[in-house]
Amino acid sequence: MTPPIELATVRAVRVGRPRELTDEQGRSWHSAFLKDPAKGPVALGFDGLAGDEQADLRVHGGPDKAVCVYPLLRLAEWERELDVGPLGAGAFGENFSVDRITEAEVCIGDVWEVGGSVVQVSQPRGPCWKLARRWAIKDLAVRFQRTGHTGWYLRVLQPGLIHSGQAVRLLRRPHPDWTVLRANRVHYGDDSEEKAALASCPELGRSWRTKLAAGAADPAAVSSSSQHRRLFGPSGGGHL
Repeated sequence: MTPPIELATVRAVRVGRPRELTDEQGRSWHSAFLKDPAKGPVALGFDGLAGDEQADLRVHGGPDKAVCVYPLLRLAEWERELDVGPLGAGAFGENFSVDRITEAEVCIGDVWEVGGSVVQVSQPRGPCWKLARRWAIKDLAVRFQRTGHTGWYLRVLQPGLIHSGQAVRLLRRPHPDWTVLRANRVHYGDDSEEKAALASCPELGRSWRTKLAAGAADPAAVSSSSQHRRLFGPSGGGHL
């Protein structure tokens, strides 16, 4: 048996519950975007970390999106791009902040050992308007989507206890050609054949497989209005 390969270290673990927030214009919004550092080891179950919740279960949470991960290596890029900073762990509402790896090195279906838990990379993160509202940058979700530097989600195969400082060890990589970065480019691109190929990946999250299959069969079937709402808010006309 091939020994596990150490890919990265979990440098921060963060959890949060929905709360009422106020933007720079004094408008309130309900979100669990702001995450607090976990105090000591935290239980990781099939639906996520203990103490972590989502404000809108229609689009967030569930077994395919139990844990949101963002690579620390991207933060310096965003500091330069957005002229903000310094950005730190949790800047984009993630649960795990990891070092050494990005969307270009992580693949759909990767199985990782983290502490006593076993997790699997399920899909890229689909950026939404709450990123933009948090940082008061109207097109921030669009920029995330365009770059493919979105982070990714994990599903839990074996629950366990998680804390910062634990190694991320790769146990299996069934789809080395399907990096998270490539999956993002295919999902938001126009190549029907590649969409169909990605849709056939059984380890990919169900919602992404459904959308990709629909887009491969009929590009017009994918609603541009729903994409606009996700990127710019419920009104579809901007939120800042």
